[in-house]
Amino acid sequence: MEKTEQKEMKVVFQPTKAILDVPTHYCPGCTHGIIHRLVGEVLEELNIIEKTVGVAPVGCSVLAYDYFACDMFEAAHGRAPAVATGIKRANPDKIVFTYQGDGDIAAIGTAEAVHAAARGENIVTIFVNNCIYGMTGGQMAPTTLPGQVTETSPYGRDTKTQGFPIRFSEMISTLEGSYYVERVSVDSVPNVAKAKRAIKKAFQNAIDGKGFNLVEVLSICPTNWGLNTQESLNWLRNNMMPFYELGLKKDKDAVKEEAK
Repeated sequence: MEKTEQKEMKVVFQPTKAILDVPTHYCPGCTHGIIHRLVGEVLEELNIIEKTVGVAPVGCSVLAYDYFACDMFEAAHGRAPAVATGIKRANPDKIVFTYQGDGDIAAIGTAEAVHAAARGENIVTIFVNNCIYGMTGGQMAPTTLPGQVTETSPYGRDTKTQGFPIRFSEMISTLEGSYYVERVSVDSVPNVAKAKRAIKKAFQNAIDGKGFNLVEVLSICPTNWGLNTQESLNWLRNNMMPFYELGLKKDKDAVKEEAK
């Protein structure tokens, strides 16, 4: 009887070593998982897992320390940039990043993020923007769109009484100390690829000691938006993207190239 020749299977996909193999607490359809994966892939590809320290916020990603394989700290609500500053200054050889939602970074933590950027702290900030407070039940956030219905704006956000949304990336890009700022999305395969390139550039800048780097990622929240996943992706494209335009907001490397 002839032996059947076994061909070795080619590996086309495998988990990143930077993300622990554990269940997560995120709601079905939430894109935090994709963003975690991208950060993990970048840490592995840059070979900096053991050199990296992450800072988890208060919000949907409050338990991020359970998912990343690098060293992690938990910060009080909004204080991740301040904690990251202390970690980086005490350990200048480490690569330090914060992972924050819109309530954490653009409400209670605005001052910490703005001043970390103004000082040019050599850290990476991943800002996940889903236009709503996810963890606490769907209240209006600083990024909630005009007219958007939430638990605390049941008739839609009224800019006359509740003000306008904060375009956080644009604000940070105006600060002299910020080095690289880009807004991306993870709503499609091409945009996921662009998001990864942006995250990788931010971490490479941190490795090179270039200053403060912010990558804003537009994300969905099916649970609190009251939509299914596909409806949520469509809502993001039709409503969030026109208001929060994707693309590069600041890159000092590009400015230096143009000056040559």
